[in-house]
Amino acid sequence: MIITVDRNSGFCWGVVRAVDFAEQELSHNSKLYSLGDIIHNPMEIERLGQEGLSTIHHADFERIAEENKASGVQTKILIRAHGEPPSTYQKLQELGLEVIDATCPVVTKVQERIRKFYDKGFQIVIFGKKDHAEVIGLRGVVNDEAIVVKTVDEALSHITFDKPTVLFSQTTMDKPTFYAIRDALKSRIKDFVVGTMEEDALEFHAKDTICGQVSGREKKLIEFAAANDAIIFVAGRTSSNGKVLYDIARNTNPKTYFIEEESELKPDWFEGLQHIGITGATSTPMWLMDRVKDTIYKMIGEPEKAELLPVIA
Repeated sequence: MIITVDRNSGFCWGVVRAVDFAEQELSHNSKLYSLGDIIHNPMEIERLGQEGLSTIHHADFERIAEENKASGVQTKILIRAHGEPPSTYQKLQELGLEVIDATCPVVTKVQERIRKFYDKGFQIVIFGKKDHAEVIGLRGVVNDEAIVVKTVDEALSHITFDKPTVLFSQTTMDKPTFYAIRDALKSRIKDFVVGTMEEDALEFHAKDTICGQVSGREKKLIEFAAANDAIIFVAGRTSSNGKVLYDIARNTNPKTYFIEEESELKPDWFEGLQHIGITGATSTPMWLMDRVKDTIYKMIGEPEKAELLPVIA
């Protein structure tokens, strides 16, 4: 059997950047807090936890401020790649808590663009999940006055059609649904003109702010899924882009199996097959996919091909 790990998968640049920030801080400080899970992958969270990274939530801010004051040691708080609303930064500043801002620059740019349209009086529509960390940040920059939708029907039932409107997207959502929402709104909002707002005084804008490292993988992922007898898709179950990419792989190859770690593998998935592909989300570490590959080789009785990585305890 030949098992291939998809080298186009794994950490996107924003996740690599956030993990690098964490590892740099932990290289000279034994403790660091991450506001929410640094990425949606429990195995990588566990690895970083062994280095000293702890996940906290907004309700922990006062406790940490008191601990820092009592110990005289300033333990920093990392803002993960998803970003945060302005109110979070204000609260941290009021409590004197030091921040390491690892917000993905793509997310920062989306926040800036949404704020500009909001300041000009546009109705803000976001294609995304209302309670996703990234969308909470986007809502925050417009005083939580955005309309968040996940389907065309939701958009049509919640939006006022006689107002200047701008449509944005959570960076990890799927393009086909975004474009379907865009087209549905475009046909119903008056005075729609293709161009820029400055040149043509647009009443409607659709900003395709879906991250290129998610949408850009589609073609290569389809080719990879088609080239193998079965696909093992490795990702955290809370990963938004993982769900999008998994569906793309499964639609191409019905023998696509979603796992979070190697203990979920089943021997009957590989019976009679010759080519197995392993891929994952933008929050899936390459070391984990390599370990899944080695576990499969041992499972099917070809241990000589396996070079198992250390198991994280």
